[in-house]
Amino acid sequence: MTATATTDSTRTPGGADLPRPPRRPRHRWLAAIIVVLLIAIPAGYLVLSAYQSRDSGEEKERAASARTMIYGWPSKVQRRIYDVPLPDGVTYVGHFETNAWNRSTLYVQFRSSPEQLSFFLEELGTTRDALNEGTVTITGDQADLVGWVLDDPTHRYAGTIVQQSPDEPEVAVTVDLSAEERPRIYVASTSEQ
Repeated sequence: MTATATTDSTRTPGGADLPRPPRRPRHRWLAAIIVVLLIAIPAGYLVLSAYQSRDSGEEKERAASARTMIYGWPSKVQRRIYDVPLPDGVTYVGHFETNAWNRSTLYVQFRSSPEQLSFFLEELGTTRDALNEGTVTITGDQADLVGWVLDDPTHRYAGTIVQQSPDEPEVAVTVDLSAEERPRIYVASTSEQ
């Protein structure tokens, strides 16, 4: 009995040896990783987008359903629509928005330095000289709606109303000057539709 040796060749029916094609290494693990990445990355992106969208919607819903002052800055869109240019660095910021079919009002309160107050008024198109001592420009009904007490006889108030054009909101500003170095500003900006 003779042993046959195995070689890397094959025999043709005529008996001639043909070389075998070289074997390609199998990288199934590389193919599996690529497939997983092609599925996982878009899926992860979709989950993250959905989560962020849900959070954004919940925040908007919370703000829309608020029945009292929300402590934090109004959105940039609200500040632009209602012409309330808050200076950088102001503190104790709160806001509240009401909407009706013909009138919307944004209420904003904050504390500032005298320089920030001047900047705020200049951005509105007026100056500190326009503030009338002893004048509260925000109505009692408006103040009651957001819980502001603007008739305290122990406080010093000054106010002005600014409307740069008929198409822009009317911005009522009342400043509590009792603490001269940190005035408290109350704003009721009303847009008629």
